[in-house]
Amino acid sequence: MRGAVFLGDRMAELREFPDPVAGPGEVVVALRASGMCGSDLHVYRSAPGGPATSGRRVVGHEPAGVVHAVGAGVPDDVATPGDRVMIHHYIGCSCCDACRSGWPQMCTGGPFRALGTQEDGGHAPFIRVPVRTLVPLDNNLSFEAGAAIGCGTGTAWGGLERLGDVGGATIAVFGQGPVGLSGTMLAAARGARVVAIDPEPARRAQALQLGAVEAFDPRSDDVSTAVRDLTGGRGVSLVLETSGASSAISTALICLAPWGRVCLVGLGGEARFNVVDLHQSQMTLMTSWTMSIVQQRQCAEFVVANKLPIEAYRHFDDQNAGKGVFLFES
Repeated sequence: MRGAVFLGDRMAELREFPDPVAGPGEVVVALRASGMCGSDLHVYRSAPGGPATSGRRVVGHEPAGVVHAVGAGVPDDVATPGDRVMIHHYIGCSCCDACRSGWPQMCTGGPFRALGTQEDGGHAPFIRVPVRTLVPLDNNLSFEAGAAIGCGTGTAWGGLERLGDVGGATIAVFGQGPVGLSGTMLAAARGARVVAIDPEPARRAQALQLGAVEAFDPRSDDVSTAVRDLTGGRGVSLVLETSGASSAISTALICLAPWGRVCLVGLGGEARFNVVDLHQSQMTLMTSWTMSIVQQRQCAEFVVANKLPIEAYRHFDDQNAGKGVFLFES
C-alpha cells in the first residue's frame, strides 16, 4: 500500500509500505478518514531531515474507518469486520494504572507509542493497531467527524473536562483554530457563556456561529479590558487556551476572576508571570494532554446526543479556520 510521509519544508510524499497484517490482539482498520492535527504541521513545516518521523512512518494520528481484519484472540463482541471505529492514537503497556484508567499517554510501564510517530499512522488505506485502541463510531457520525474527535475536538473536550463543570460559567477560549472552535462549540453546548479570542475574522465569525456570545480581536481590542467590561469588572471564571501563543497565555491570566481556573492546551508558548501579582487571585493553572480513551468515547456520545456540527475544511496549512481531513474511498 502507499502511505503519506512528511519530508519537511512543506513537502509530502506517498511511499510504499507493506500491507499490515493483524497479529494476536490486533486489528487492521480500513481507513475512511484521517485528520490533520496542528502538531502535524511542526513536521510538515520543519527543516528537511529534521524530525525523527520525517519520511520514516506513515503520518496521521486521527484515523477513523471500518474494521477490515481481526487477529487471533480478538473476541467477536469486541471487534468484527465491518465495525465503524475511531482509534485512540496512543499505545501503552496496558498493565499500569494509567493505561488501565484509559490514559496510555501517561503510561508508567514503558515508553508509550503514538500513531504517526513511533507507529505507522492513518494517512494510508489501512492501519494495524491493538484492538484496545478502538472506540466505536456511532452511525450518526461521519468518518470525518470521527477523525476530528480523535484528536482536535477530543482535545477540546479533554480540556473542558479538566476545567470541571462549565455550565453557567463564563469561559474565554483563546485561539479559534480546530481545537478552539471545538472548545467554543462544546462549552456552549454544555451551558457556558463563551467569549472567543482570535485575530482572524473568519475564525471569530465561525466562533459566533458555534455559540460564542462575543468574539474579540487581540490585534485591535484590549482583550483584558473588553472581557472585564463584559463580566461587570470581575473577569472570567474559566479559560481554555488553545493557541499556544505566549501573549495569549499572559492575557488569559489577566482576564481571570478570583478563584478562576486556566487550562493550557496549545503547544509552543511560555507561561510567564510574577507570582506576587497573581498570588491573591487564588487561581488554578493546569494543562491538558489530549484526552483519555474513555473521554474520546464520551465526547462522541455528547456530539451525537446534541447534534453538534463537526465539519471538515481544506487548506489547513493556512490555518484560517477548520480542519483538514484525508478521505479514502470504500
